[in-house]
Amino acid sequence: MRTLRPRPPLNTFGIAFGLTGLAGAWTEAARSLASPQFIAEALWVLALLVWLATAVLFISRLHGWNELTGDLKNPVLGPFAALIPIPPMLLGAHLEPTLPQVGVPLVWVCVVVSAVFGSWFISQLLTVSRGFGPVHSGYFLPTVAAGLLTAQSLAVIGEPKLAVGALGIGMLFWLLIGGAVIARLIAGPDSLAALMPTLGIFSAPPAVAGNAWWIISGGQGSMISELLAGAMAAVIAPHLFLVRRYAKLPFALGFWALTFTAAASATFTLRLLSLESGAWAAVAAWCVLAAATLFIGAIGVRSLALLRQRQPVRS
Repeated sequence: MRTLRPRPPLNTFGIAFGLTGLAGAWTEAARSLASPQFIAEALWVLALLVWLATAVLFISRLHGWNELTGDLKNPVLGPFAALIPIPPMLLGAHLEPTLPQVGVPLVWVCVVVSAVFGSWFISQLLTVSRGFGPVHSGYFLPTVAAGLLTAQSLAVIGEPKLAVGALGIGMLFWLLIGGAVIARLIAGPDSLAALMPTLGIFSAPPAVAGNAWWIISGGQGSMISELLAGAMAAVIAPHLFLVRRYAKLPFALGFWALTFTAAASATFTLRLLSLESGAWAAVAAWCVLAAATLFIGAIGVRSLALLRQRQPVRS
């Protein structure tokens, strides 16, 4: 009997993605709420370790170029390949103030990889007919998420003009891909239950754009920040009516699709609250941070339990 070791699907990289988002939220909390810096650093280390473990498992169980291209061209899971360069890109931006000789090159390498994959992904959308069936909010990842997070990272390493350009790319595809996803969700066919958590990705762009603009503008409140805050509230509010539907779904690692949105929204909210005076703002910020941490932590605990339940497949 031999043990078959399945390759982790590309959306498994969403675990590290969500953890980097949470690390970013606690990094902002260290700035605006004077929370312990070691919590943020521990989360960055955890995110890196999870990313490395996922990458090693994926590469070690990959059997040839055909399998890789098959994964990338998969109309459902292929878009999640965009998550491979994003966590190290965000880590590089985090390292820039203390280790620029590591952080800056890491950001640039990941920006190039992300741009190449995003361009290839768009070329596939333009030339390969797939219908609306497989389309889901994960299609935001190679275009919208990659563009907005590239903007944030480039702003951190001191490239404001390029950051604004990347922000424009992310906003452009937010409109284009967002329209296609809305049409798909309205017109059907019904999505698989396993894809429902990707609705969290649909709600991410306002907060992610807000965080990018915060860095580009030097942390100053502006009408743009207020506009994006309103948009964030508008796309998050519908999830309150979906809680019961989420709760009825069997738990799977796909639930990590909800985590980066939760973390990015918490980060943006903390930044906006830091502009307010009064004790209420600090209390509200702590509540937002605690809610995001508990939510992501609960998904992490459920994920560990799920992984322990899985048994090797034998043949």
